[in-house]
Amino acid sequence: QVQLVESGGGLVQAGGSLRLSCAASGRSFSTYRMGWFRQAPGKEREFVGTISSRWSDTDYADSVKGRFTISRDNAKNTVYLQMNSLKPEDTAVYSCAAGGRYSGSGSYYPQYWGQGTQVTVSS
Repeated sequence: QVQLVESGGGLVQAGGSLRLSCAASGRSFSTYRMGWFRQAPGKEREFVGTISSRWSDTDYADSVKGRFTISRDNAKNTVYLQMNSLKPEDTAVYSCAAGGRYSGSGSYYPQYWGQGTQVTVSS
């Protein structure tokens, strides 16, 4: 069992930056693929990005590629989402995810989910 707690959300102006953190419980963090999803009001949850367990290979949604970066610190059981050049359309609840199945090209089906943190980007 893995518990995930996100932090770092808030209100930022367009063009600004935020860094989200996701702290995971458990001793097997380094073996889990990790990822981020987001859900905007009235929309379905969508894949943002993922990072592999062993080599920290990353994959991103086209909408955030070049602006968002996922990284992980296995010593701290934490995964990060650095968000730069934020746009109003990035406004959403961002959720951390762990484990599960990944088949490439954004097809990630996590096993564990965090509660989410709100990110609001004003124009």
